[in-house]
Amino acid sequence: MTVVGLDDTDSRERGMCTTYVAAQIAKRLRREGNTVSRLLLVRLNPAVEYKTRGNAALAIHTDANPDYAFALARERLESLAETADERTNPGLVVTGDGLDAVADDVSEFTRAAIRDHLQIRDATELLERRGYRSWHTGDGRGRIGALAAVGAWNALEEWTHEHISYRAPDQWGTPREVDRESVFEAADRGYPAVWDTVDRGEGETVCVPHTPGPILYGIRGDDPDAVRDVADRIAGEPVDSSQSFVTNQGTDVHLRDGTLESVTDGRAYRVNGVVASAPETRRGGHVFVALEGDRGESPDDNDTDDGDTDDGDRDDGDPERLECAAFEPTKRFRDRVRALRVGDRITACGEVARGTLKLEKFAVRELVTTERVTPTCPDCERTMESAGRGQGYRCRDCGTRAEGKTERPLERDLETGWYEVPPCARRHIAKPLVRGGFDAPTHPER
Repeated sequence: MTVVGLDDTDSRERGMCTTYVAAQIAKRLRREGNTVSRLLLVRLNPAVEYKTRGNAALAIHTDANPDYAFALARERLESLAETADERTNPGLVVTGDGLDAVADDVSEFTRAAIRDHLQIRDATELLERRGYRSWHTGDGRGRIGALAAVGAWNALEEWTHEHISYRAPDQWGTPREVDRESVFEAADRGYPAVWDTVDRGEGETVCVPHTPGPILYGIRGDDPDAVRDVADRIAGEPVDSSQSFVTNQGTDVHLRDGTLESVTDGRAYRVNGVVASAPETRRGGHVFVALEGDRGESPDDNDTDDGDTDDGDRDDGDPERLECAAFEPTKRFRDRVRALRVGDRITACGEVARGTLKLEKFAVRELVTTERVTPTCPDCERTMESAGRGQGYRCRDCGTRAEGKTERPLERDLETGWYEVPPCARRHIAKPLVRGGFDAPTHPER
């Protein structure tokens, strides 16, 4: 088995897509009589700054001679990669050792590329150690993803599928002609095995990209036949070619378990915490809320003062805090975050940047169901007033006294379980709730 890995052929402004390059290589290999077992579409760390939107690397598994596969792939890369963009630095890695012979350090490299940050020298040193064929242009950063793609099949356990339909080259850069109604009808037919095709809440055809490039639409799901069926049901401009991929999309493999104290920028985490601040909507419509570690039982709150406490500066005994954000593009998900209250216990998932966790999903573990309020006089039904620090409350009219605040039921707009951003805001690698396998009830977005 020959494994061909490639990465970094596209440009934010000029277009292209590495899936298309891989599909063209596979097409040529088949035309020459070679068998192509599968194409892998591997999403890497979404927090890496040197990336286009999806941060995907590709691998082709074939029985072709490795020298021939290397030469063909290099020719296709040199022809198709958008190297006029100085930020595009293609890389190619080929091994003829077979999947079973992929070393553990290569598989570990793949896992690091998905969850961590790697340097070009990390790839070059491993390539030299393993003796893999490689090629690059520019600074060769694409070799990181290419090598990660080579190790992906052994490194990862969970896979999904995507079927991508491509436009004719003379249509690239022009408005896409896709019948919106047919997309929604096909999405309804394929759901839930096929997911993130549309966003019903926002009325968006999520599967149709807006950037310049060869993709007409991409259909994702758990079943390869189901995604092809949905793709075949979409009406629009003629499909020039298509290709099915095995992928780690929709798996949450980028998330690592962490604590509020351990998170660092540029990585994605799953952390537990207690809501420590009321959700705040800031300029631009972004919603922020702070989490802190659980200090255990709260001190007995008799509220014997007038309720105007001065928190002052947090001392060394205070728990670590982590700010979480639901940014404007997450749309209605922000209402879920706004519904949180101080004291709720949650699990938050997302990438950390500049000390802030960008929420992709969260699970409500425990909701605050009561609130403490100033007591009401049982005789005249007026709200009592503070009788002074340490002296409880009293009714100014009746003289009735109460030792402290009372509890009343609190109506909540949330239930326990998982909530997620809508399909229009979902990262490629993030796992939709509809896929199941979560540790609490789910509230999927469609």
